[in-house]
Formats: sequence, C-alpha cells, structure tokens
Amino acid sequence: MLRLFEVTGFKNFKEKIQLDFSDIRDYQFNTQCITNNLISKAIIYGKNSIGKTNLGLALFDIVSHLSSNNVTPGLYDYYLNVDSGKKYAEFHYIFSFGSDIVDYLYRKNAKQQLIYEKLYLNDELLFDFDYIEKSGDMQGIRQLAPTLNWSFQGSDCILKYVINNTILEDTDPLNKLMHFVTNMLWFRSLDENRYIGYKSKSDDYFDFIFEPDVLKEFEVFLHKSGIQDNLVVRTDVDGKRRLYFNTPTPLPFFRVASSGTKALYTFFYWYKTTQDVSIMFIDEFDAFYHFELSENIVAILEQMTDTQIVITSHNTNLLTNRIMRPDCYFILTENKITSLTNATDRELREGHNLEKLYKSGEFDE
Repeated sequence: MLRLFEVTGFKNFKEKIQLDFSDIRDYQFNTQCITNNLISKAIIYGKNSIGKTNLGLALFDIVSHLSSNNVTPGLYDYYLNVDSGKKYAEFHYIFSFGSDIVDYLYRKNAKQQLIYEKLYLNDELLFDFDYIEKSGDMQGIRQLAPTLNWSFQGSDCILKYVINNTILEDTDPLNKLMHFVTNMLWFRSLDENRYIGYKSKSDDYFDFIFEPDVLKEFEVFLHKSGIQDNLVVRTDVDGKRRLYFNTPTPLPFFRVASSGTKALYTFFYWYKTTQDVSIMFIDEFDAFYHFELSENIVAILEQMTDTQIVITSHNTNLLTNRIMRPDCYFILTENKITSLTNATDRELREGHNLEKLYKSGEFDE
C-alpha cells in the first residue's frame, strides 16, 4: 500500500505537498477506512482550481514512468510549476508491503524526461543516479542484479530496467512495487472516458455492457440510483450493437442520457472491469450526483477492502462520521493538504457534526 506521497514543482504545486496515509488516530468507528494501519479510503475537499485534479495527476505520474498503461493525452501538458525556480518536478513515494518499506524518489524536467532517481529498501540505499551527470551510487542495485548488462548508461529508468530484466520472487518488494503501479487507476466521473493506468486501452468501454448479466446488473444499479428506465441492447442497421433505453421508441443511451447517468455508466464500467486495483483515484466523483447517490457510491467503494481509494468532492453532505472518520477527510489549500484531525485544535469525536464545523470555518487556516 501507499504510505506517503510528496510532490514539488509539478503544475500548481510550487512548494512541497505531502499526503500521509499513515497519519491515523485511534477512532473506533468506520474502521473499514483503515487497512494495515494506513488510510485506505479518503475524500479530498478544496476550492475550485486549488489543485485537486493536479494532485491526482501528480500521484499517478509514476504510472507512465514505470508501466506502459494508458495515460489520456493532454493530461500532463504544462508539466512544471511556472513560478518555481527549479527546472524539475520531484515525486516521492513510500510504499509499505508487509514488513518491507520501499522509498522511491525521482525528478523529471519540463519535457517529462527523467533526470534523477533514488531508491531505498528498508532504509538501505539500493541506488541513486543523476542522469545529467551520468553518475551515482549503484552498489546496492548491482548486488541485487549482478548479471545485468549495465552498458545502457542510464538511458532508461534504472528501477524499470532492473524489474523488467531480473527474475524476482513474487514476494520481492520490488516486484510488489511494480504490481502496485501497474494496477493503479485514475479516472473522472464526467461524461468522458479519460483515465490513467490499469489498462493499456479500454476498447470495451461501450460494449462490455452487452453481456446479459452485466446489462441486468447495470439496470438494477440505475434503479437503485433513482433512474427507473429499463435498458436493452439493439443491433442497428449498420450491424453494430448499441445500448438503448427500452422505451416505446427506443432511445440511444449515450445520445440522450443525462450527464449524471453517463457518469454512473463510467463508474460502473470501472467498478466491474477492474480487479486487484491497488489504488483508485476518482476525480470529481460526484459532480453530477444527488447527495444521497453520492453516499451510495461511497458505500460501494468502501466495500473494496483491498483497494486504497481517494476521491475528490465539493459535496459537504459527505462530511460526516456516519460515512468516514476525521482522519480520512482532507482539505487541500494552496500550500498543503491537511486531514480534519490536523486542521483544528479541537479533539474531534464521533458525535461531532463535521459538515457544520467545516462550514463555520473550524478548519480554515
């Protein structure tokens, strides 16, 4: 699981922003939000344009860095912070895999080219390497992979090169790191299929629903969400199968469905077609949802016990100890991200009305 993430110099993050999943309290309620003493379910709040989307993009930069999974074009345009005096963005990840701690840091320039990389395993340096100076300490990684051909001279990501060209046990922490990264997923709940990670492509986005059991499950899902229309799959005159609302005159789903209904389809697609997701970041997950529907979606996400989930929202109805707990709610401001427990001197308890405290300015800087 991801234990800590830090980013500096990326997009609107001039200064270091830190998201610490290990900073938990001893609350005895909503323990499903905590896994292995780490936050596994979190909601991030923040004003418009403060950087909630960019935080997700920063967190998922490692996907394109170590894997070949999809990154929707355009998401990483204007890579560096324009006000930073540094000519690079720095990304720092600390992962916890059982008793093993993997500490990985790298830097990229404005062209998203790797210029520095450093890796610790259980506090022991495996390597650090400066790609500009073509120098660094490689002793630890050479001992781990003594038979590798190192003549590539740093022209590729060292960590990726080692993992892809070394036979590692399934239990090896570097193998677990790669499995975690290749199973990361970022997507938006808006009416577009923009996503990062997990898959190299999503050609089945429109037709996965054609399976009768899946179609029925989606129909039931919509009914529970307050949309009572039934669905049917029809073959059009061009020979292609498409999804329709099963009305007296069938209506094409993707042409007439509301933005909220399309957002539900996107959510359902990822929920049904992804397995073993390591961390899921849903940007503006409830942009088109009624507050009761947002609560239902959160309840579904909380059942994904093996997945760390981070969602962004403006919906203060979700700010309640009935759904999560104060150490799992975060507020993103211009220069930091803070859990509710750390944003006040008040000792927050289960009986506190978090939404009321939030609106009254209790958690303002």
